[in-house]
Amino acid sequence: MSDTLRESLLVKLGQLQCHFTWGPQIDDVNLDNEKQKLLDSITISGKHQGVPHNQLAYINYRQGNCEEALRDLEEAERRLREIHGDGFERRSIVTHGNRAWLHYHMGQLSEAQSYLDKLEVTCGPLTQGPHVTAMVPEVWGEKGWSLLSSHSQCYEEAKECFASALEEDPDNTEWNMGYATALYRLESNSGILKRPEVSQSVRQLRRVLELDPGESVARVMLALRLQEFQEQAEANELVEEALRTSPDSPFVLRNAAKFYRIQQDVDKAIGLLKKALEITPRSSFLHHQMGICYREKLLALRKNQGSGDPGVEAVLIADCKLHFRTAFQLEPSFIPAQLDFAAICLMNGESDRAVEIYNNLQSLEDVAPDRKQAIELQLGLYEMYHTKSESNAIHHFMEGLKIRRGTKEWKLCSTKLEQIARRQINRNPHNSRAWGILGFLQREAGENSEAVECYEKALRFDRGNEEYLSALRELRPSA
Repeated sequence: MSDTLRESLLVKLGQLQCHFTWGPQIDDVNLDNEKQKLLDSITISGKHQGVPHNQLAYINYRQGNCEEALRDLEEAERRLREIHGDGFERRSIVTHGNRAWLHYHMGQLSEAQSYLDKLEVTCGPLTQGPHVTAMVPEVWGEKGWSLLSSHSQCYEEAKECFASALEEDPDNTEWNMGYATALYRLESNSGILKRPEVSQSVRQLRRVLELDPGESVARVMLALRLQEFQEQAEANELVEEALRTSPDSPFVLRNAAKFYRIQQDVDKAIGLLKKALEITPRSSFLHHQMGICYREKLLALRKNQGSGDPGVEAVLIADCKLHFRTAFQLEPSFIPAQLDFAAICLMNGESDRAVEIYNNLQSLEDVAPDRKQAIELQLGLYEMYHTKSESNAIHHFMEGLKIRRGTKEWKLCSTKLEQIARRQINRNPHNSRAWGILGFLQREAGENSEAVECYEKALRFDRGNEEYLSALRELRPSA
C-alpha cells in the first residue's frame, strides 16, 4: 500500500470512536493493575460493565501483546453476538474500530481497511458525519464504561457519556446503571450531601431498580448511600435482598461488606470480604477493605481496653499491615493503601517506616489531584500529631486546600487549619499568621466580610504584608 493510501487510512482511523482514540485518557493509569481489574471483571461477569474484552485488548496492545489483543477482540465479538443478537452490528462499532486500529499497527493494512468498510456499512445510515463513526447510544455507553475504569478525573466525562446515551435510549438499563455509577462516584468524592432528596445518585439508582428489580449491585449501592442519610431500615432491607439474590457476586459482597463495617458489624464484613477474595484473590480493593476492617477492630480494642491486650493487638496490627501491603503490592499506584499502611506503622511505633512511605509519596510525579490531596492531608496530620510541628502541618493543609474544593479531604484540611489558627490566637492574639489563615478560610467559605475582618487584624500585627494586602484588594475591589 502506498504512503498516500496509508495516510488516507490513518485519517479515517483517527475519526473512529474506540479505545485506540480514547486511549490518552488512561495514559497515567497503571496498565498491569488495570489489566487485573478487567480480568477480575470478566471472571465476575457483571450484568452491566460494558465490554471488558475491548479495553483489555487496548491494554494488551499497549504492552506489546498484539496477538493477545486480537484474541480479546475476537472474544468481544463472540460475546456481543451471543448477548445482543439482532443488535450486534450497533454493539460492535467500538470493537470493529479497535480491530481496524490493531490491524493497522500490526501492518495488516488490508484487514484494517476491511473493518473500516464494515463500519461504513453500519454507521452510514446512522450519522450525517464521517461514515466510519456514529455516536449512537452503544458507543456513548461503551465510552462511559471505559472512562469509569480510568481515574477519578474522568468520572464527570463518563457521566456526560451515559447522559448522551440516555437521550436516545432513556429506558436502557445498562446506560442507566452506568449513569448511576458515575453519579455515585462523583458524590462520594465530593462528600457534600446532607439529604437524600438532593442526591442525584439516589434517584438514579431507584430508576435502575424500576427498570430491573434484579439489579443487585444497584441495590447495595443504594443501601450504602441511604446509610449515609441515616435511612437505616430501608438500607438494611436492600442489602439483605441483594445478598439473597446475588450471594456470590464480588461486586455485591464487597459493597455489602463496606455497609456492615460502617454499621460496626466488622466480623460480618470480614466474612463477606473473605468470600469475595476466594473468587477474585488478586483484588487490591478487597485487600484494602480487609485492612480497614482489621484496623476498626484494633481501634475498638484500644478504646475498650485502654492500651489493649498486647497479644491480640499484635495480631490485628499484623493483619492490617498484611492486607494494606498486599493491596499496594498488587496495585503499586494504590496511594490510599500506602497511606493506611503508614498510619498503622505510626500506631505501632514504626515512625521510620512511615516517614519512608511519606517521602516516597511526596516524590511521585503526575499524581491524580484527589490522591495528591490525600497525601497532603496525611502529611499534615503526621506533622500535627507526631512531630508536633504546627508550621509544617499548616504548610501541608494549605497545599491540600489548593488542590480541589469540596472533597472530604478538603474539609478535613480546612477543619485542622482552623483548629491550629484558633489555638495559636488563644496563645497569642497578635499572631498575624493565624489571623491570615482564618482570613483565607473565611474567603474560601464565601464569608467575605468575616475574611476582611481577619485580614485587617493580620495586617494590624504585620503591616505591609503583601499577601494580606492582595487578599483585601480582591475582597474590596472598590477600596
